[in-house]
Amino acid sequence: MHTRTLGQDLEVSAIGLGCMGMSQSYGPNPGDRDDMIGVLRGAVDRGITFFDTAEVYGPYVNEELVGEALASVRDQVVFATKFGWRIENSKSVGLDSRPEQIKHVADASLRRLRTDTIDLFYQHRVDPDVPIEDVAGTVGELVQAGKVRHFGLSEAGAATIRRAHAVHPVTAVQSEYSLWTRDPEPEVLPTLAELGIGFVPFSPLGKGFLTGTVDTTTAFTAGDIRTTIPRFKQDNLAANQTLVDHVATLAHTKNATPGQVALAWLLAQHPSIVPIPGTRRIARVEENAAATQLALSADERTGLDALAALVGVHGDRYNEMHMSLVDK
Repeated sequence: MHTRTLGQDLEVSAIGLGCMGMSQSYGPNPGDRDDMIGVLRGAVDRGITFFDTAEVYGPYVNEELVGEALASVRDQVVFATKFGWRIENSKSVGLDSRPEQIKHVADASLRRLRTDTIDLFYQHRVDPDVPIEDVAGTVGELVQAGKVRHFGLSEAGAATIRRAHAVHPVTAVQSEYSLWTRDPEPEVLPTLAELGIGFVPFSPLGKGFLTGTVDTTTAFTAGDIRTTIPRFKQDNLAANQTLVDHVATLAHTKNATPGQVALAWLLAQHPSIVPIPGTRRIARVEENAAATQLALSADERTGLDALAALVGVHGDRYNEMHMSLVDK
């Protein structure tokens, strides 16, 4: 596994691990906590050093899981976690990025992660009620106090990124990005390149669709977030199938998997892009990590881009409520 550098010289593995699914959003949670600890530790053994979590995942239990699993190798890994929600009775009930809340979350996350410093502290969603300058300034105070190393934003628009960066340097922006989610390309990615900020795509495999394992016959279990996403309705899945079929065909010619092709495409977009695919299985960790060894030619990348543009994407990537939380 080679490394990549996000903004402000934060070095991480070229592929990270999104840990959310170990605690929520993809159907019944794993019954054996030790299995998930084994996946996390196994990821380190396979060269993964970048682990993404958040207080709201669970809530709280995902940070606790990551902290417990990786305590013995803390000096080898980079922890990214997030603030920005008001949580009551173990449920998120709205956004909250007030300075006092940010500081409270930082202290609580440090305890759960069993660490003295949060490597990368993201605002999980932009809070329209709190000026981004206040958010950046507060994280800057946490950096000065030694509690946080780097500041990040999630699902932030270009104008917000510029305002935040002017107050305290932004190291990374996280948003959904993949062959079938191209929203960051017109404005966000050029802004990041200009400012020297890294980009961390979540759902780089299209929440499983780009692996070729999801189609119109797939029955999602209760509690699976994909049951709420328009893009995963049967008619939209059928319309989107052409893209994943092409990815699968290209993968076959390269003795690779569709998921590896999708990740290789992302890695080829810019050297400061670091995808964080999530999984609960060590076999998938190995498969995803191997994508760093897969080279796509310029013609292959152009072909993927052309087909994606031709086919388009049917259905929004979030339901209406979640789309309303995406900064423009």
